[in-house]
Amino acid sequence: MSMYQINFSDQSMAEINKLSTLEQLPLVESISAITPERLNTDRNIGMITRDDKIFYRLRFEDFRIYFEIKESTLFCNYVLHKHSLADFVFRMKLPLTEEQKIEQEQSFWKYLESLKK
Repeated sequence: MSMYQINFSDQSMAEINKLSTLEQLPLVESISAITPERLNTDRNIGMITRDDKIFYRLRFEDFRIYFEIKESTLFCNYVLHKHSLADFVFRMKLPLTEEQKIEQEQSFWKYLESLKK
């Protein structure tokens, strides 16, 4: 069974670092356990095409992990929360950089909170 070398983007490392060590371990373990065989058989792994690149999406608990396979390297591009705007935008192939700016604005979160009332 072959394994991949794993590299993380700045965004994915920032999200992982927000978690406690005990929360990080199973998430990183789930990424580390990906093999070429598992890409084709695991129901928690999907595939999407964006900007002529193939991205895989691993569903793990409350996270969606987007990654690419480049030869023997698994490059983890994004770690996003499920049901988040960022996850939706990425899946729908909308410009992610603009969305990230909007989501980081405090007024955006206040607006969403006001919709609950």
